[in-house]
Amino acid sequence: MGLIFDSSVLICLERNLQNVEKIIAGKEEEPYGISVITVSELLHGVNRADSEKRRLEREAFVERVIELFPAYPFDLNAARIYARVWANLVKKGVALGSHDLMIGATAVSLGFSVITTDIRDFEKIPGLKIERFVP
Repeated sequence: MGLIFDSSVLICLERNLQNVEKIIAGKEEEPYGISVITVSELLHGVNRADSEKRRLEREAFVERVIELFPAYPFDLNAARIYARVWANLVKKGVALGSHDLMIGATAVSLGFSVITTDIRDFEKIPGLKIERFVP
C-alpha cells in the first residue's frame, strides 16, 4: 500500500528544521507522494511569509519537497470520491475542510494511506487508512 504525506507532516519537519529526506528513507520500495493540493498549501505558505528571508527558506524547503515527492493529481476518480463523501458528510451535519477532503479522496482513489499529524479530520473519511506522524 502507498502513502500520501499530508502537509502537516512536512510543515512539522520544516518548523523543526528536520531533513525531509528522513521521512522517506526506507520507503523506496513502496509508492509514496503528496497530493497536488498539498503542493498548493505549501506554496501558499511560501507566499504568506512575513519576511523575504523566511520566504526564501520556505521556498527552498518546498522546492526540495516537490523534487523528492511524486505529486498525485486530484483526478476524476478522486473527484467522484470527494463528491460522495462530501454529500454524505453534509447530510450528517459534519464539517470537513475541503483541502483535507481532497487529499483524503486522492489517497482513497489510489488505495493509499494518509500520514498526518492531525487525524481528526481525516478520520471522517470512510475507507481512508490513516497513520499518525509523531516527530
